[in-house]
Amino acid sequence: MKRHTDMLQGSLVSGIIRYTIPIMLTSILQLLFNAADLVIVGRYCGSICVAAVSSTGTITNLIITLFLGLSVGCSVTVAHGLGGKNDTEVHRIVHTAIPTAIIGGMVLTAIGVLFSRNFLEMMQTPEGVLPLATIYMQLYFCGMVFSMVYNFAAAILRAAGDTKTPFYFLTLAGIVNVLLNIVFVTVFHMDVDGVALATVISQAVSAILCVIALMKRTDACKLYLKKMRFYKKQFLKMIQIGLPAGIQSSLFSISNVLIQSSVNSFGSEVILSGNGAAGNIEGFAYVIMNSFHQSAVNFIGTNKGAHQFDRIKKAYGICMGYVTLFGLVVGVSIWLFGKQLLSIYLTDSAEAIVYGLIRFNYIALPYFLCGMMDVTTGALRGLGSSLTPMLISVLGVCGIRIAWIYTIFQVPQYHTLDCLFFSYPISWIITTACHFTAFVIIFNKKRKADKEWSKISTLGANP
Repeated sequence: MKRHTDMLQGSLVSGIIRYTIPIMLTSILQLLFNAADLVIVGRYCGSICVAAVSSTGTITNLIITLFLGLSVGCSVTVAHGLGGKNDTEVHRIVHTAIPTAIIGGMVLTAIGVLFSRNFLEMMQTPEGVLPLATIYMQLYFCGMVFSMVYNFAAAILRAAGDTKTPFYFLTLAGIVNVLLNIVFVTVFHMDVDGVALATVISQAVSAILCVIALMKRTDACKLYLKKMRFYKKQFLKMIQIGLPAGIQSSLFSISNVLIQSSVNSFGSEVILSGNGAAGNIEGFAYVIMNSFHQSAVNFIGTNKGAHQFDRIKKAYGICMGYVTLFGLVVGVSIWLFGKQLLSIYLTDSAEAIVYGLIRFNYIALPYFLCGMMDVTTGALRGLGSSLTPMLISVLGVCGIRIAWIYTIFQVPQYHTLDCLFFSYPISWIITTACHFTAFVIIFNKKRKADKEWSKISTLGANP
């Protein structure tokens, strides 16, 4: 079976969907790691354990997304190198990326183990949940090296057109995770510590397999463990593109931390459980949307390296069409079957389900707007522009939500979950409009510069 997608030629309509589906399935499997944790502890350990596991997600994302942003820089730079047929450049990026992932994972582990309780206390995590949440978060961070290596290695494979290999490996890791969850909780009578340990082991499986896959390649992406080192030029390129992406994701997480803290301020473990379960379900919608973001990054990045601007324009339009269609189908489905979905997580609290449904009304239903925003951000990064989408997103998403929390939400009659969650669609609409305007301007500038460069090159070759 062919695993490689040629992003420089062939039908974009079929090529993008073939490329995206494995990314989508891979991301869903990654979420199933945490979903399996929630479902199993919910059924065997109760809603308090569900609240403990779910309360760590927002702060965990805040900490790790800065480093994971560098994997975006890795993906874009590999795509540019492959599109421009610069094998030396690709080789150096690959051999810089893996040690970057390892060191980044070690730093994250140290931060998570030492400061998990402090972070959770800052978020006003309820006292009844705090001890279990701390244990889960500390153990989860012990697997950060594996998580980072997997994400960087998968980014390289995807930039090379291979989205199926990471999917196959994560499928195996997902099965390992679920089986270990059941064994640790039902046989050894562990709770949040058992599901955290199962997640770490499964992450190790997926990371090791992806590294082996890179070592077995025969192209410029082949990994030689003895040749790993930091190439300054390539590292700085990854930083230039990846750091703004990481900062953007971290700042997104900060706004989500503030929203999580606002939810916590209601002082109800029932609300916390309902919100946590709903957020986990919405995560599946998000990764489906985000898979088209990754496709936009790599298709546009590769064609940017090959100077194929007409194909870039078509790829962007097709990704926007797909993300809107998938977003509407998934969002409406979650909204229609919300009660049944929440019942999978919450077996001992009908009230918690009600609060989860409130969140679905404002976030799950219009999720396609988030998808449109993400695809346009990915298109800008594929063009090599990372600072602009970061600034727009920080002001548009984070700025609006933070301002909303400290103004409108503070008014007594608007201090409700409905008002809090309404900030999401408002921020998506405004930010998407700004991103689209930026894409049109930057695309036209880069196409014009490319034409001028081509003319100069032609004159130089034919004096």
